[in-house]
Amino acid sequence: MRFLIALLMLSLPAFAEVADITPRDGWAVIRTSKPYDQLVADVKTAAKAHQMGIVTEAGPTDAAATRGITIPGNRVIGLFNNALAVQILNIDTHAMIEAPIRVYVTENTDGTATLSYKLPSAIYAPYSNALTPVATELDATFADIAAQAAN
Repeated sequence: MRFLIALLMLSLPAFAEVADITPRDGWAVIRTSKPYDQLVADVKTAAKAHQMGIVTEAGPTDAAATRGITIPGNRVIGLFNNALAVQILNIDTHAMIEAPIRVYVTENTDGTATLSYKLPSAIYAPYSNALTPVATELDATFADIAAQAAN
């Protein structure tokens, strides 16, 4: 009988409890009034407007749904620019492991979405001090992308 109950429980859809993103050191966290799908689209539009290519995109929401698990919208979008990549390679080859810079769009419990990302200056801080100008430029670019996408 226990086996049948366990089997029944496993066959029911699952719901994952996921907390909203909160501020943390070295991150930008921008809570918006936009719905998740709209913020994802607006991030892509803003990235292109600021000459950043969409290099990667991944998220567990759809894959979880195929397994019967419901989780809030969750998407990581990797952004970068080849000209900056070449500059970084010329300064510190090791630092290219950090590219692309990822932005994170998460659906909040109230149906709105949050945009967050690690600050490029925090990401590149452990590498050569010669990367500071590039990291500063990336900080400004990502702040502009976030502001455009959030508004």
